[in-house]
Amino acid sequence: KSASVVPLITKHYTSGNRKQKTSTPGDALRSMTGYAVDTADLPGGQLSLELRAVNSRFLDLSFRMGEDFRALEPALRTQIGEQVKRGKLECRINFAPREDAALPASLNTPLLTQLQALSQAALAAFPAARPLAVQEILRWPGMLGETAPDMHALHSIALKLMQSALTQFNDSRAREGDKLKSMILERVAGIRSHVERLRPRTVEIVAGYREKLGKRLEELMPSGEKSLDPDRLHQEVILFAQKIDVDEELDRLVTHLDEVTRALNVGGAAGKRLDFLMQELNREANTLGSKSASLEFTQTSVELKVLIEQMREQIQNIE
Repeated sequence: KSASVVPLITKHYTSGNRKQKTSTPGDALRSMTGYAVDTADLPGGQLSLELRAVNSRFLDLSFRMGEDFRALEPALRTQIGEQVKRGKLECRINFAPREDAALPASLNTPLLTQLQALSQAALAAFPAARPLAVQEILRWPGMLGETAPDMHALHSIALKLMQSALTQFNDSRAREGDKLKSMILERVAGIRSHVERLRPRTVEIVAGYREKLGKRLEELMPSGEKSLDPDRLHQEVILFAQKIDVDEELDRLVTHLDEVTRALNVGGAAGKRLDFLMQELNREANTLGSKSASLEFTQTSVELKVLIEQMREQIQNIE
């Protein structure tokens, strides 16, 4: 390579032999953190369905619900899996009977008679036992004529609640995803500014090295020699330029940054792709630091790694 900086070569991520076309915005970029709750007020009580999620490498589902709703789990898993790709998600389903329901005009006489007979038999066997209190009798299941809820109807309503809760859940994740996207793009712009600032510095550093080396060789020349060997000086400068040449690293940094921007704009489940790109960006920043020919390059390498780490932390929360 010559001492001059190699012109920027535009690179593209390709599929086969075709260049990848510029992508247009697609699905929303979503955070893995989200929350939603939806309820249905019914004559017998209130049915509620709650979704909450945090980060996870894969889709990890757990359900907290009574045994009456356990048969719904396969259908609920299918609904969630169609709209959520990653995250540790917890689903809670609860049915709370109404406490303000009107009391019946009379007690459940057959049940009351049966309870009385059983209570007397128990007291006969255990004379020291305490008899049932009035409030315990009134709270006995079925004593006030309450009927069990229609579980078939509750299951149907729970599935509808899941669909509406998922819509709210994804909307909240999309809003947070927009914020994460903005924060990441700010860091991308910061890295780009560092790259553009470094490009012309290589030529300046090589030129300064040539001048410094020339003066040093003149000082070390035997008194009998009148001039420097231009070929030797040129050779030393070329070797130095090759050693500190960071054009390829800068080009790859720009290419990776372009891909990060594209993935953010396309949206969808981009978290794993973005995480891989952070590894590649960090690799180039490390190489840039290892080729450092000045304190400025060293400091810039550190600043790049700080920005990349900030992006990586945000990307850990992207689906």
